[in-house]
This record gives sequence, C-alpha cells and structure tokens, in this order.
Amino acid sequence: MHYKKLKEFRSDFLWGASTSAYQVEGAWNEDGKGLSVMDMGHHPEGLADFKVTSDHYHHYKEDIALLHELGLKAYRFSIAWTRIFPEGTGKVNEKGLEFYRNLIDEILKYGMEPIVTQYHFDLPYALHLKGGWSNRATIDAYAEYVKVLYDNFGDRVKYWLTINEQNMMILHGAALGIVAPGTENIEKEIYQQNHHMLLAQAKAITLYHEMKLPGKIGPAPNITTIYPETCNPDDVIAAMNWTSIRNWLYLDMCVFGRYNSIAWSYLEKRGWTPAIEEGDMAILGHSLAKPDFIAFNYYSTATVAASRNDGSDKAAGADQQIVSGEEGVYRQGENPNLKLTSFGWTVDPQGFRSTLREINDRYNLPLLVTENGLGEYDKLEEGDIVNDDYRINYLREHIEQARLAVTDGVDLLGYCPWSAIDLVSTHQGFGKRYGFIYVNREENDLKDMRRIKKKSFGWYNKVIGSNGTDLE
Repeated sequence: MHYKKLKEFRSDFLWGASTSAYQVEGAWNEDGKGLSVMDMGHHPEGLADFKVTSDHYHHYKEDIALLHELGLKAYRFSIAWTRIFPEGTGKVNEKGLEFYRNLIDEILKYGMEPIVTQYHFDLPYALHLKGGWSNRATIDAYAEYVKVLYDNFGDRVKYWLTINEQNMMILHGAALGIVAPGTENIEKEIYQQNHHMLLAQAKAITLYHEMKLPGKIGPAPNITTIYPETCNPDDVIAAMNWTSIRNWLYLDMCVFGRYNSIAWSYLEKRGWTPAIEEGDMAILGHSLAKPDFIAFNYYSTATVAASRNDGSDKAAGADQQIVSGEEGVYRQGENPNLKLTSFGWTVDPQGFRSTLREINDRYNLPLLVTENGLGEYDKLEEGDIVNDDYRINYLREHIEQARLAVTDGVDLLGYCPWSAIDLVSTHQGFGKRYGFIYVNREENDLKDMRRIKKKSFGWYNKVIGSNGTDLE
C-alpha cells in the first residue's frame, strides 16, 4: 500500500543498537569467568578469536558514554552465562554479577534502557561436556541462571530477551558449537535439543511472570520473509515449507504453546521428532509462558524453489542468511531483483517491511527489532575518518520500510541495529565490521583499540533526534 501521510514512530520508540557478550567483551578468562562453547570453538586460520574482541569488559564506561553521545535510547547486550556460573550451574561468581551490575548502572545513568539477552550462543563448556542441550539437566541449569539474573537485575531491566536466534543454532548447530563431536544422527539430536531449549525458554518466561517483575520478556529468533522463486505452485509450497521450518516452528511454540503442523510433519517424515516427556506440553502451553512481545533479528530475505529430488538441492557454503536447501523440501532459488553484500547476503529493505507485517499478522504482539545491519570491510582513512555511506544507505532504507510497516499497523517498540560498536563476527573475524564506532584493531594486531566515530555515527544521531523523520 502507498500512503499520502505516514504514521510517526511512537514517542517512546526504543532507538538502540546491539552487541553480544562473546563478540564484544573480551576478558575471556578474567575475574572467574568460565569457558563457553564459543571460547572453545574452531576459528578459521588468520581470523580473530573471542579472547580480546573489542575489550568492552575494560572499556565499558568509555563505550557507554559514546553510546549516550550517539543518542541511543536503549542498548541491547547479552550476559555471558559463564560470568555468572563459570561451570554453568552451582556456585555464583560474584565478580560476574558485579560487572553486569556496574554495566547496567552505567547505562541507566545516561537515561538509556538496558535490553538484556539471557543467552546468545555461548553455552557454558562445562555443560557442553555433559551433553549440552541434549541433556535435560541444562533446562534446569538455565532456569537457575535466569533466576539469578531476575533476582539481581529484575528491578532495573525492563526488557528481557530469552534465547538469541534459537532457530539459527538449530539449523546451523555445527557452526555454532552445540553439536557434540561424533554425534551419529545430528538432525535427530538437534531437534531434541531444540525441544529442550523451548522448554527452558518457557520456564524462563513463566518464572519472570510469576515473579511479577516490572518489565517485559520475549524470544529473539532470526525471522525473514521467504519468497518463492516463481509463481509456480510447487515453488510456493517450497516457500511455505521453509517458512514453517525456519520461522514458525520456533515462534508458534513460544506464542501458541504448540508445534507448527507443517514443521512437525517434516520432522515426522524424517524420523526427527523429539521425545516429549509427560508434563512438557503443559510447561510449553502454560498461560504465563506466553511472551509480552516478540524480538527478532533481520538481515535479508531468502528465495527458494521446489526440490528437484535429484541430489542437487543442497547448496554449499550456506550460513545463517544463505539458503542451504534440502532434498524433497526446497532448494535455493535466485532473486534477480536484489543486490548482494560483500558477504553474499541479499539486501532487501522491502522484505523487512513484509517480515514485520507477517509476524504482526500471525501473532498480534508488539515487535522489537534487535538486529539489522550491514557488515563490510570498513577503511580507516587519514584523520580518523570512516566513510561508511553504504551502511547509512542500508539503514536508511530499512528504517523507511519500518515506518511504512508502522503505518501498516505494526506495533513496533524499537529498532536496535547490529552493531553498536565494531566486534568480532561469529564467522568472519574482525574484518567484517558492523558498528557505528570503529575499534582500531585488526585480526591479529590489537593496535591501540581506540574508539573512532564513523560517518554513520553522526547520521544515526540525527535520525534518533528526529525520531526517525530525518533520514537524509
């Protein structure tokens, strides 16, 4: 639809930006922190690991002051489970609590809202050695962990996210460190892990509501519109297949307390349905387990076509934003209407609007965008200048579409692009930069770690100051 006049973003719109603990904090083994699966994971040769990253752990006061100067109304970050429970459970690490207490206080000091992700890929390695999410004991360990977070920070944190991109952990489990080496039936195992994560999430949301804390809580999957390659009905069915498997499997359970029927049929056909114990569905369907809002990450859309069923459906080199394909279900399609980033991800601002509309129409809950951004090879020029006009253009086009979605009737709480500051990309090291703030280091040369404002910093400050009306 086209409009003569667009609605404004709400007056309390949460203009923010995002990071995650393992990608930005560094200090991987300081002050009692335990090891996570991300600390112990494989890093491609020549790329930065997660030991120092942006060293936010030691620079957090400087960084938060810069985010205030940027004009942020909110800062979305994650808490490292292993800073609170070095072994995943058992004795609480007071130094870890102290760090996040200080961080939250610093955010609040500047009038920003902390948006806290409880779990962002970094499962404690000690739990991983005991089976990780395959072990039902991890459900209780997660519940124990979030109870400590609520007890310590629940009075000051008003927005909580449970599990970041659970769907990406399931669809790309080997890449994100949740599949144990030697696992024979990886898919069967990973959908059992998914069931346990869904239970853990339901318990976390239920507990939050039982404690009557003064805030809101919701999931944070990666959701995107899936296009059929053509109007051929077989391509349309393939797009519906992938939409249910990639998107609705996770949100249907969180919001409705049931497995998505198409996704469940897919699991049944392959023999991958999880073992569901007595009482599980009561936990998942509990009235207090329903989220208050849905947070989601969006980078690009996907295009799929009908399976050829000839062994050629699975694509090589797929990642979280590149379709992999699966025999008898769907295959990667081509979309000639979209350009690609330097890393092969499609750029589709209008797909952002359609994704917002789809989630809104299906679940009728407020939405919060917790990641959206452009990773590029930023260049530091003489005079401490970073001309990232490509990032400005990307974000401008997406914010324009977000405002159109608001005019369409979407209840949008806020927009937190990835990322607040340069950090280590999960797969592409420090060369793939997303931040409004440049960190002066390279893959294997820490240099002086200076914080340098990019061109996009001043632009986003102006956008926030105008509540999204001045995008030039």
